[in-house]
Amino acid sequence: MAKREPYRNRIEILQGTLDLMILQTLAWGPQHGYGIAQAIKLHSSDAFQVETGALYPALHRLERQAWIDAEWKVSENKQRTRVYKLTAAGRRQLAAERSKWARFSEAIAGILQPAARGSET
Repeated sequence: MAKREPYRNRIEILQGTLDLMILQTLAWGPQHGYGIAQAIKLHSSDAFQVETGALYPALHRLERQAWIDAEWKVSENKQRTRVYKLTAAGRRQLAAERSKWARFSEAIAGILQPAARGSET
């Protein structure tokens, strides 16, 4: 029986895409860091597993840009946790990033499936 390779089917996250995924996750409601990582993993069918070494620097960067805000709260199990939420500026940025992502996806699809666009070579 072959040993399972946990990262074999992992998809590398494109530069800038993590910010988009974090903003989208927070559009669903405030969340702590672990919850954000779990939501990304769940909604990507385990294709994206965001490590803390990438997640927290991204959260701090988004907070410095005023796209998210954070506050300390006490969790149900009485632990202090930092909860992040989307700001109005973050909602505008999310809309802009979603638009850019749609154009990017369409452009890639045009290259991968030129027949679908009427220019097969």
